Amino acid sequence: MSEINAVQDRVILLLREKFSELNLTVQIPPPVFTAMQGSVIAFDEVNNVMQARFPVAESTLNPFGNMQGGMIAAVIDNTLGPLSMLAAPPNYTRHLEIKYRKPVAGATPFLDVHCRLEERNDRQLIFTASVIDASGAECASARAVHWILASRN
Repeated sequence: MSEINAVQDRVILLLREKFSELNLTVQIPPPVFTAMQGSVIAFDEVNNVMQARFPVAESTLNPFGNMQGGMIAAVIDNTLGPLSMLAAPPNYTRHLEIKYRKPVAGATPFLDVHCRLEERNDRQLIFTASVIDASGAECASARAVHWILASRN
């Protein structure tokens, strides 16, 4: 087993354990993560940082041959989601703001998404993300506000 597979397997196990403890039935990994062929390649639970890699598939390209902006948003959301669930109680994305810096050409083999929990204020979580192409160039950055669900007690 490769080191990357071991990281992803660990994240999947942690997510399944967390949802099981909460008596929530969820599909881990989510179908959208699997469909986008994502893989978690780094996770630091102490610093609340996650990195995931996604291939730039032909099915994600716009008419100009670049990755469609909504698909870039999806790779960000597919990395923020698991990090947010491991870093805090169940929560959802309330606001996602993306700044596109350069097109992602169809010939780009993959994108790495680096996400970090920057701040927690009561039920509000603030995350940042950076989308890096295979050459190391930043293609997009994001800021997300998540909201922790009210407890069922």
